[in-house]
Amino acid sequence: MRIGVVAPARSIRHEGSARMAALMALTYPAHEIVFHPQCYLEEGHFAGSDDVRADAFLEFANDASFDAIWFARGGYGSNRILTRVMPRLGPAANHKTYMGFSDMGFLLGALYARRIGKVCHGPMASSLGMNDPGESTGWALGWMIERDRRALEPSLADGRPAVAFNLAILCAMIGTPWLPDLTDHVLMIEEVGEPLYRIDRMLSQMAHATQLKGIAGVRLGVVSDVIPNTPEFAESPEQMIVRWCAEMRVPYLGRAEIGHVERNRVVPFGVA
Repeated sequence: MRIGVVAPARSIRHEGSARMAALMALTYPAHEIVFHPQCYLEEGHFAGSDDVRADAFLEFANDASFDAIWFARGGYGSNRILTRVMPRLGPAANHKTYMGFSDMGFLLGALYARRIGKVCHGPMASSLGMNDPGESTGWALGWMIERDRRALEPSLADGRPAVAFNLAILCAMIGTPWLPDLTDHVLMIEEVGEPLYRIDRMLSQMAHATQLKGIAGVRLGVVSDVIPNTPEFAESPEQMIVRWCAEMRVPYLGRAEIGHVERNRVVPFGVA
């Protein structure tokens, strides 16, 4: 297998890619990982201009020699290139696995909406040494290369189609053509770096979004690095989601092992 790494949002450091290449050489020496030079560019907040990031993604996605596209890092930016890349994806893009999470949900959702490739939520190529000492990155590689089911979020054993999104990204996609039809899917959500009142506000939007009518249920991943506010919010994330699921009239199905934390499981979009 040949895995291509691109950065549709923010850049990575050379030492991060070196760690990842070393892990790949130790664990899967018969396979290749290639970091696009664009991954190291910096232009303000982004890893290059919108055109540069779009072109890098298209170069690897349309290259039949790559079997998977692994997003280098999250952070704001991938939504800015959707109109540039989606109409220009060729036949080779249909035969790849695409993996990332957080802000990469914009691209994952748009690909899944058009049934392009095998889309999955999972750790990114820069996770190693940041919020992951190696286990989650190993899961990501195991799923991409061997379809090792030990990588998967445990609840997927029920066989139902599922998706996973960062809550803020999901809400930003509501009302746009990039949000896929999630009828009969289990929706898993996670969040990072928000005060609880904003999470409650986003759950309200999720609960009343007409595009989400027909989902099979909701699971809550990790809500991490919560920003404190005064006065203290009266509910926990789980209490909030139980209340909003009741208003949404869908079952709350419990927790999921996804999020901006060490234990970030793989969730293939659709049926695993």
